[in-house]
Amino acid sequence: MNQRQLFLDHVGQTSQAPLALEIVKASGSRMWDADGKEYIDLIGGISVCNVGHCHPAVVTAVKNQAEQYMHIMVYGELVETPQVAYAKKLTEFLPVSLNSVFYTASGSEATEGAMKLSKRYTGRTQIVSFKNSYHGSTQGALSIMGDEYWRNAFRPLLPGIVQLRYNSFDGLQHINNQTACVIAETVQAEAGVIMPQQEWLKALRRRCDETGTLLVLDEIQCAFGRNGTLFAFEQFDVVPDILLLGKALGGGMPLGAFVADRKIMSSLSHDPVLGHINTFGGHPVCCAAGLAAFNVLLNENIIAAVKQKEQLFLSLLQHPQIKAVRSCGLMIAVQFDSFETNKKIIDLLIAQGVFTDWFLFASDCLRIVPPLIITEEEIKTACRTLHSVLSLPAS
Repeated sequence: MNQRQLFLDHVGQTSQAPLALEIVKASGSRMWDADGKEYIDLIGGISVCNVGHCHPAVVTAVKNQAEQYMHIMVYGELVETPQVAYAKKLTEFLPVSLNSVFYTASGSEATEGAMKLSKRYTGRTQIVSFKNSYHGSTQGALSIMGDEYWRNAFRPLLPGIVQLRYNSFDGLQHINNQTACVIAETVQAEAGVIMPQQEWLKALRRRCDETGTLLVLDEIQCAFGRNGTLFAFEQFDVVPDILLLGKALGGGMPLGAFVADRKIMSSLSHDPVLGHINTFGGHPVCCAAGLAAFNVLLNENIIAAVKQKEQLFLSLLQHPQIKAVRSCGLMIAVQFDSFETNKKIIDLLIAQGVFTDWFLFASDCLRIVPPLIITEEEIKTACRTLHSVLSLPAS
């Protein structure tokens, strides 16, 4: 049997028609399959590989840490240098109130941890989230997901969830003294790149302050330079009580975190003790990789070029079949008239060596979230390929 058939036979599937490309190598913004075909990667592991695939500094950090130790104890009990070094570095670039990092193994687990922390700290049970939001696929995260299609089959879910419309002032009064936290994506990703109005986000912050509610901002997809600043909330003059991180946090390795003030975070350490634990959160090899990638972002002037690359994409993403383009840095949604049109274009792009996909809550939009190190020539090549696909006669 070939690898593809073994994949279909023995690896749990997430759809009935997986792409099943057999990728054997990735470097920078490129990938190669088992037949030697080369792809420009416009996905970057879905906002994971911000410094590119297999950056030498990240690979070296992984090798060096693996030679020292890998897993030694459940998270939080031993002093592990990679965890400490990365937490210290992260908090140096965050507001002073975000000074304590609780590591998890994924973004979904970061969401779960933040929900528990909010309930524990406030003593409240209600959680507010937003329509067309995505925070993960575990039971708690699914309960606050903003789309009924994806969660209906798994009910019953958590009680006490209130969903509001993103960017709407009308529903803010539903945040009250029973609300433990409000969880919002700083920039809604799976909705097709929806940015918050600055005044709305400030009003949300004020309402949380008025009611003693914790504001949780989910930057699992949009942190680490994706939107043109290190953290997206920096663009909106709002500071969350809890920040969710994942994806690019690990530099290509599995890692998540929720970050809060020490006085809030400490509530998980007592009544009960071990209020939140996990086995592989803050895995030392993952933390070493994440710290190396973070240093690359800071030292190689990558974020400073994001807005310029965004503008290049926007200048080239013009065609009669393109209905709209929404962007925030190198998070771009290209909208067509339907999912069917979009899927056909995606399949044709992949066939011609440009790797992309669609958004969960905006299936008529093509996703562009490449490694931030993508070159201008790669951007031009990808957009030329898109134009050539759009110019093909209808079949």
